[in-house]
This record gives sequence, structure tokens and C-alpha cells, in this order.
Amino acid sequence: MIIGLTGKNGSGKGEVARFLKERGFEYLSLSDVVREEVKKHKKPLTRDNLVLQGNELRKKFGADVLAKRILDRIEIDRNYVIDSIRHPSEVKALKSRNGFVLLNVTAPSRVRFGRLKKRKRESDPKTFQEFLKLERWEGKSGVGSDQQLNQAIKLADYTVNNDGTLEEFRDEVTRVVMTIAQKKKRPNWDEYFLGIAKVVALRSNCVKRKVASVIVKDKRIISTGYNGTPRGVKNCNEGGCPRCNQLASSGTKLEECLCSHGEENAITQSAYHGVNIKDSTLYTTYSPCLLCTKMIINSGIREVVFNIDYPLGETSMKLLEEAGVVVRKVKVE
Repeated sequence: MIIGLTGKNGSGKGEVARFLKERGFEYLSLSDVVREEVKKHKKPLTRDNLVLQGNELRKKFGADVLAKRILDRIEIDRNYVIDSIRHPSEVKALKSRNGFVLLNVTAPSRVRFGRLKKRKRESDPKTFQEFLKLERWEGKSGVGSDQQLNQAIKLADYTVNNDGTLEEFRDEVTRVVMTIAQKKKRPNWDEYFLGIAKVVALRSNCVKRKVASVIVKDKRIISTGYNGTPRGVKNCNEGGCPRCNQLASSGTKLEECLCSHGEENAITQSAYHGVNIKDSTLYTTYSPCLLCTKMIINSGIREVVFNIDYPLGETSMKLLEEAGVVVRKVKVE
């Protein structure tokens, strides 16, 4: 889960962030990106300087710059709470990441002003009129790259009211988080194993193309393989394969290629370690070539699931069909 926080000053976004941090969420804030810039320019960390610096960054690099910099810090295996989202372009950028939802925290203006007075920050407005003036400034601007908090709030997926007790507020946050968790879609088995195959492909040192396969039986990985030169031979990216190092055009000089394919290596690795792959499923990032197709058929693999079509794979598809091997294409980004 990636839960973004938006809302007006004093609404309780910080309390939501603390609550979720205590429950294992990693904390990120778009304001931290702005603070880093303010410090870089050796300016005082006042609210006015933060707003002005944020507007300057958006003007210079695009309205979604803060969100993009935060996205670079997100790991796919963690839950996050992201604070200080104040522009619709930031929301749109963050929503491009799977699992992101925007939570709007709200409370009456008098209640929010009272909270600001209690926290006694030097940069906070001293009167209710100053508070409302600041709110109007932060909420809407004629300059598109400036803060547009009101528009960001309209894009919220959920709203939590914070006008009661702290316990009531936390109960409501818990209810919303559990609703989000129950709606979150996890990868199905095909997406799961193809995703693993794509990670395995990162081990490939082939200059031309990174390809990998995983062989699965009873929803358990029993062998993996990625393309590259044979065991004990100089790696492809170190000059081990003459064809790849000449950057030969696709489909040419195949007789000079010393690299074994991902499917080939997954099958031979199972033989090397004495693992039975009969009636298994092979997940591969590309559909198999003709050589790998023959190995798949003769090794007893009953199903092939692939992500992207191999350019020279038409004959392979026909041969797999004739041999009774089930073939499915599943697109995984």
C-alpha cells in the first residue's frame, strides 16, 4: 500500500502519518524534497520559504517534480505513507504507481486554527484572518505550477474527518486502511512467476537481450535460467560471444552465437542438479526459439507461459501446438 495524504493546514495529516509509521509504514514527504532545496540554498526553513521553493521547483521542472522524486525512493516490497501532496499533477504522478491511494484529512477551519495555536510554531499565522488568508493562498493560485491544494483534494479516494476525539480519528483511519488493504489486488500465479523471471533476467550479461525462465511445479520454482555464455566461459559482456559483441542484426549470424538461452539454461540446470521437470510449467520472458522449443518438448514440460513474442518464434509456436504443449501469452509490465 502507498497511502498519500492531502488536506488543509492543521487537519491532522501529521497524526495520520505518525499513526501509520507506528504500524510499520515507511514515511516520505514531498515537503522533505522542498526542505532539501531550501537548505541547499541556505535559506531559513520557514513556511513561506518552503511554499515559494516548492512553487519554484514545479515551475522549473514541472508540476509533478516533487512526486517524481519521491517515487524514485519507493521500494516495491514496503508500505508507505506519503505526506504533503498539494498539487493535482503530484496526485496523477503518484497514481501511476500501483497501489497508490490518496487520503484527504479534513476538519472545520476553527478547529484547525485552534490546533495551530496549540503547537505554537513561529511561522504559523497568529490570527484567524491570517489563517484564512494563508489557506486561500495555498488552496488556489492563478499560476498553474504553484500549489493547487483545492484541486488535489478533489482527487482524493477517501476522506477522513478529524473533528472528534483522537481515538475516534484513529479508529476511522484504521477502518479506511483496512478497506484499502482488502481492495488491493495481489499478483496472480502467472504474474508472480513471470515477475520472478524478469528479476532473474537481471543476472544475464548478454549484450543483445536479457532473457530468463523459471520452471515451476506445484506452484514451486524448481529451476531457473538466464541467457549467457556456457559455464566456465568468458561472459558475453566481456567479449565471450563474438556475435553479440559485433551487435549483429536480429536473426543473423546465429551460428556464431555462443550464448545459451534462458529456457535452455533452466532445463540444463535441472539436469545438472538431478531435478525432475516432467509435467512442469515453464515461465519465460520471451516465447522460446526453435532450439529451446525442442528441448521443452523432449524434457516433458507440459505448459509454456511467456511475456513477449520472440521475433523468430512462429515455427516454435506451431511445433509446441503439434506436440500438445499448452502455450499462453501473459503480458506483465
